[in-house]
Amino acid sequence: MRRRLDLAVSLVATPPVLFLDEPTTGLDPRSRVELWEVLRELVADGTTLLLTTQYLEEADQLADNVVVIDRGTVIAEGTPLQLKDQSGAAALVVTVSHAADLAAAEALLMPHVREVHVDAGARQLTAPAEGLGHMTRVAGIFDESGIVLDDIGLKRPSLDDVFLHLTGHRAEERLDDAEGGGHLAARSDTMTGETR
Repeated sequence: MRRRLDLAVSLVATPPVLFLDEPTTGLDPRSRVELWEVLRELVADGTTLLLTTQYLEEADQLADNVVVIDRGTVIAEGTPLQLKDQSGAAALVVTVSHAADLAAAEALLMPHVREVHVDAGARQLTAPAEGLGHMTRVAGIFDESGIVLDDIGLKRPSLDDVFLHLTGHRAEERLDDAEGGGHLAARSDTMTGETR
C-alpha cells in the first residue's frame, strides 16, 4: 500500500518526467502487473519514465531502451531485443514425450544443427537456432518421424541471461565492496519512443 501511495502522490501533478527506483519491490504479482499497466498508460500519455530496477523481467516488460550499469559503469545499452541478441542466439528447444525417445530424437536432430545438449531429466534437447524457419523445418522432420513431442519452440535469452553474460553475476547479487552490484536502468520516453 505504501508503494501505491508513493506512486499516486507522484502522479497528482501529471509529471512530464517521472523517476522510479525499483517501484515494484515487495509487491505481489497481481499488484506488479497492475502497476506496470499504470506506467504504460503514463508513457502513452506523454510522461517520460526513468526506471531503475534489478527485476529484469520488469525492464523487459516496460523498457524500449535499457542501460546496464555494473559497479558504476555503463556496460551495455540497447533495446531488450538488441541486448538479448548480443548475449547469444535463440535456442531451439525440443521436449519429447517419452524419455526413451531422447537418443532417437538427438540422432534425428544432429544433421540439422551444429550441436545438441540433452537434458534427460527434462526430456529436452537444446540446440542453436537459426530462426523461425529453422524451427519450422525441424518440427516437420519430427512430425514425419513419429517421435511424439510435448513441445518445440525457440527460446531467446532473458534479460537475466544478458545481465549474467555481461557482468558474470546475477542482477540480485550484492557485492560486499563499496562499489556495489550491478543495476539496470530503463527509461520510457513517449517523445522519442525510447525507454531506458
